[in-house]
Amino acid sequence: MSDRTAPTSSHPARAAIAAFVGTTIEWFDFYVYATAASLVFGTLFFPPGTDPMIGLMASFATFSVGFFARPLGGIVFGHFGDRLGRKSALVITLLMMGVATFCVGLLPTYEQAGFIAPLLLVLLRFVQGIAVGGEWGGAVLMAVEHAPENRKTFYGAFAQLGNPAGALLATGSFGLIAAWDADLLYTWGWRLPFLASVLLVLVGLLIRLKVEESPVFEAVQENDGRPAELPLREAVRTSWRPLLLGIGILPVAVGGYYIVTTFLQAYGVEVGVSEQVILNGLSLAAFVELVATLGVSWLGDRFGTVRVVTIGLVGVIVLALPQFLVMETGSTLLIFVMLCVMRLAMAAVYGPIARVLAQMYPPRARYTSISIAYQVAGAVFGGLSPIVCTALFAVTGSILPVAGLLMAMAVVSIACLAKAPRHQDDDLVTAA
Repeated sequence: MSDRTAPTSSHPARAAIAAFVGTTIEWFDFYVYATAASLVFGTLFFPPGTDPMIGLMASFATFSVGFFARPLGGIVFGHFGDRLGRKSALVITLLMMGVATFCVGLLPTYEQAGFIAPLLLVLLRFVQGIAVGGEWGGAVLMAVEHAPENRKTFYGAFAQLGNPAGALLATGSFGLIAAWDADLLYTWGWRLPFLASVLLVLVGLLIRLKVEESPVFEAVQENDGRPAELPLREAVRTSWRPLLLGIGILPVAVGGYYIVTTFLQAYGVEVGVSEQVILNGLSLAAFVELVATLGVSWLGDRFGTVRVVTIGLVGVIVLALPQFLVMETGSTLLIFVMLCVMRLAMAAVYGPIARVLAQMYPPRARYTSISIAYQVAGAVFGGLSPIVCTALFAVTGSILPVAGLLMAMAVVSIACLAKAPRHQDDDLVTAA
């Protein structure tokens, strides 16, 4: 084995902030769609007179399309990210997401265009999925690979901050519109967050273009002479077991998140909680997660990343049923408290897990590997969770099976997390 040069970076904070801004914009675009899907798309993009529960499931089906496109985005941009560099792949994904989201805001409704409307909606959701499929892995790697070994969990969490920040902006924007005029939300007001996303994309591009390439990628280039010719083949050949473990670690981080946000939003309305209360509660919960993520990730560097994530998963198990039961009380205070406590547990799961996944795979095909694991998990657990939960509730009339599903997902995550391998970036261990 040839001598390895330890990757170093003089700007880990700059890379972390760029990752945060980029993922915030990507997730804002993604969650704007999720929020609209749970509130208005079932009415606007499907035939009039459709049963509300069927319309909601159809709306969630278009939501799922983005998740099933994400593995493809991870493979495509993982290939370019491993061969040409993380930075160029991330610029393209940001542009793709921005254009697709802006175009959703221009779409005609079913009343205006018939079946063409939902078809166009599905197409643009597919493009969104491709973009976010390529974005997440690259953003996490830019943050983690620029960071020193003893701060990787903390800096990696900046990429994870984009998720609650994007959710906060998305639910907050819809909440402001609903507070201004609830009826406006169902006419043209829902379009405003989609159209406004173009301004965020321009800001994100300016920041992302100034960031240096990942030092780990550059060290692989220097020491190995060339990147993997086919990163997908190398990832499957050398890391098939870690790929399966990575997928198994993520049910709660990706699927559980949509159960406690997207499905919970629809469930709350179903049991009589006003949209305004739920949107405000989710916005407050997203802010709590945003504030807590860096703190729990700092604890991960200090006391052990796996230990912190495991504690968060146990918290999700304990809170799985109470978070739904408080919706039936109608108490705004209880709803707000439970949403915030659950998102605190989710922060302990989601924030530190960036470092866990980034270092499960050798650097030569790492962008592809981390993207496959995360995006396959996203397609299976994130894409199907809202539909499966809606179907379980519709068939049984009880929220117990939904809570049980979330608990089972957490158990699987804990079991796989305990067996996760780890590669030291300073060693630059690559496949032979």
